[in-house]
Amino acid sequence: MNRSFRIDPVTARAFVLKKQLLNTTSKLSAKSGVMKTIDTLGYIQIDTINVIERSHHIVLFTRSSDYDRKFLHTLQAKEKKIFEYWAHAASFIPMSDYRFYIRKMREKPKEDSWFGMWTKKHRGILKKTKARIEKEGPLCASDFADIKNRKRGSWWDWKPAKAALEILFWRGELMIKERKKFQRVYDLTERILPDDVNTTMPDIDEEKKFFVRRALNALGIATLQDINRYIGISGRLNKWVHEMIQTGEVSEIMVDGLEKPYCILSSEISKIKRTDNKGVHRVIFLSPFDNAIILRERTSALFDFTYSLECYVPRSKRKYGYFSLPILWRNKLVGMIDPKADRKSKTLLINSIHLGDDKLGKTFYDALNVSLGNFCKFHECTNIDLYDVPEKIRKKIIV
Repeated sequence: MNRSFRIDPVTARAFVLKKQLLNTTSKLSAKSGVMKTIDTLGYIQIDTINVIERSHHIVLFTRSSDYDRKFLHTLQAKEKKIFEYWAHAASFIPMSDYRFYIRKMREKPKEDSWFGMWTKKHRGILKKTKARIEKEGPLCASDFADIKNRKRGSWWDWKPAKAALEILFWRGELMIKERKKFQRVYDLTERILPDDVNTTMPDIDEEKKFFVRRALNALGIATLQDINRYIGISGRLNKWVHEMIQTGEVSEIMVDGLEKPYCILSSEISKIKRTDNKGVHRVIFLSPFDNAIILRERTSALFDFTYSLECYVPRSKRKYGYFSLPILWRNKLVGMIDPKADRKSKTLLINSIHLGDDKLGKTFYDALNVSLGNFCKFHECTNIDLYDVPEKIRKKIIV
């Protein structure tokens, strides 16, 4: 394998951020900008945590300054240009990619899995749940009653109808028509899929190479591990990556200072050589589930930045905060911010700011102030309250 092509870390970071639409001067706006973002990244992860706005909205806001939540709803519920399914996790996915997820939908569950055991035991509930939607139309889990005095177990112990809805969704028999107050609204797949969507299941080679291209188009450069993990349901793609290297569609490059080789679409080599390393002069607060940083080992290697989400650890063990967001500035991750939106008082509470570089100057703080103001406005807040922010940072922030 030819590994003679090398790039420096600065170029690597600038290129991958550009591919992630975070380092570009081109304007993304309105509904078309939302669609371009989802299509470019391959998926946008959906998450339930709402201490600030939910992750999928933050991801889109960081790439489109005039982002409006209604754009996402319109693309899903009215225009049917995106659909929900499992990618890296529960995600919004371009409808044009639908056929590449069919194999997963038709995959027989392992008999000893929760999915397999529940299906085997409750076939009648599955049939009744689907029959009711067929007869009544789109329904939420809340439209189905629970069993009285049912013994509850773990968080997976949904009421029977909720479990049935999820299994029918995983099997592709139901789709999510829309979300109402974040609740999924389920309907029959045949009533949601647009007529022009290709529903022919690709052969295994076409499918696997599609997921390789999806990962590399979004990530720019990626290790084998990155490619395998970007869209989790794709499975191990090593065989197909090696085939694409042999045919010349994919090339290997090295990043100075890193041991593992990275892959790149060969058609992108000329672009990476022309990459502008300066970066866009704006501060960006990245959701913990942002596509650019969701692969933590990749983030550590390329950005020399160790990050983990601390909302799942005890308060006493948190270092940066319950829902801290990495701060991006000029192609570098320079710190963390832990915000919380108090909707009642319309206050954006900044629990903490940690910066790893004491030499960040006036240009950075001017950009930080602009971003804080925009973030506050996006959350429909009118005030910013600096709670546990170090004095040397606090005095440079205008609230």
